[in-house]
Amino acid sequence: MRLRSSALVAAVAALVLSAWVPAAAAAPGGEEGSAARPGDVVDSAPSAFHPLPGQPTGTRAWKVHYRSTTADGAPNVVSGTVLVPQDGRTGPRPLVTYAVGTVGLGDSCAPSNNLPYGTAAEANLIQQLTLRGWAVVVTDYEGLGTPGLHTYTVGPSAGHAVLDAARAAIRLPEAGLGADTPVGIMGYSQGGQASSWAAELQGSYAPELKVKGTATGGVPADLMKVAAFNNGSYGSGLIFMAAAGQDAAFPELKLDSYLNPAGRALVEGMKEGCVAIDAIAGSFKRISDLTTRDPLAQPDWRARLDQSRLGRTAPAAPVLQYHALGDELIPYAVGRQLRTDWCARGADLQFDTVLLGEHVSGVITHSPTAANWLADRFAGRATHPDC
Repeated sequence: MRLRSSALVAAVAALVLSAWVPAAAAAPGGEEGSAARPGDVVDSAPSAFHPLPGQPTGTRAWKVHYRSTTADGAPNVVSGTVLVPQDGRTGPRPLVTYAVGTVGLGDSCAPSNNLPYGTAAEANLIQQLTLRGWAVVVTDYEGLGTPGLHTYTVGPSAGHAVLDAARAAIRLPEAGLGADTPVGIMGYSQGGQASSWAAELQGSYAPELKVKGTATGGVPADLMKVAAFNNGSYGSGLIFMAAAGQDAAFPELKLDSYLNPAGRALVEGMKEGCVAIDAIAGSFKRISDLTTRDPLAQPDWRARLDQSRLGRTAPAAPVLQYHALGDELIPYAVGRQLRTDWCARGADLQFDTVLLGEHVSGVITHSPTAANWLADRFAGRATHPDC
């Protein structure tokens, strides 16, 4: 299947050098003395969008740096890519703020550094959205392509980045969008965490956005349960990537003080690498193999991981949540618990079980269903919640 093969090739090929990054992007102050707001565009430059090397898409693209917010509420700057179809449409069009799955911790892995060259893992899925005439904005997340280490798996930071990307796309004059633009949120795996956090935060953090719905899948809603599931298994490298991401957001956690020499070497290598290499390097290792004591047993670590747990707030807009029954990285039970928690809080939620396949195939096979569900939301059709 072309979508799957190209996605796998792109994941392995994320070796592209970082693209242009302006020196002024990290300054948190306002332009020309104006008050800075989350979602304000700091700067932009023309870019390109190719699902495969050289493949045309009939879109215009811009790399943007925009203002956002850390998990603890401090201002930061995040990069991303705005894509608008060049289809002759002059009226309003929907916007999807798209959260990619795990790409790695190194700056070269950022979507904005790969979308122009045809080496971004989910570019085929993103193209399915632009072919519908929708604008798409793809965040790089905090610290991925901007100064500092990527705060991988820190949910509130990722949710802010996804919502502020939508604000930035709407505020970018060249994109031709407006304040009344209907917005959809979409993401899977790490992007499932990010899109779910965006859904939970939108009502309080970005209430002006006209969010019509969130399609979110393979959601790592409870990081402690996901870590326990993957410890010593095929996905154990993700535990150490996540630990590095949490430590980047919260330096007081002092990850390095828990690591033995092998652990330090692994984590330092991960900070410069992309997921295809990092996941292999860290696979089938136990936390005890790489530490002098388990950080996840400590109260401060557990508290910070709990800060990223989903399910405490019902999303303000409808949600399609989907999860593969045979998911070997994010337990199906974790997804079902998020469904239970959201339903208990009154969410307008449809839950789809993906009966065939596993974690990676779930995003590919269910992507058309998720896009069709968003199309129904943009069209104002009735939802079909199943809580």
